[in-house]
Parts: sequence; C-alpha cells; structure tokens
Amino acid sequence: MSVGCRAWKDFLKDESGMGVVEVILIIVVLIAMVIIFKEQITKLVNNIWKSINDGAKKIY
Repeated sequence: MSVGCRAWKDFLKDESGMGVVEVILIIVVLIAMVIIFKEQITKLVNNIWKSINDGAKKIY
C-alpha cells in the first residue's frame, strides 16, 4: 500500500472532527427553532418582563 493511500485511509478513519460537526448541527437546529417560534418566544419574553416590572412596581 502506498503512503498516499495509507494517509487517505487514516484521514477517513479519524473522528476527531466529529465533535465540531455535532456542535454545528445542534446550533443549526437551535437557530431553526428560534426562527420558527420567533413570535411565541417574543410573546413569552414580553410577558416575563411585564411580570417583573409589575412586581417591581409593587415593591416601590
């Protein structure tokens, strides 16, 4: 087996970059979910902030 062929097979068997690919896929899925549920997330955050502000007004 030639050196080039062996190096190519070693490269294909190397799994050290798999973690990076998995992290990128997770980020892509999260971004897609944010885009899909943007309106619901915005309403939820606005309700949370409103609740916090109402609670703060009761304290002062």
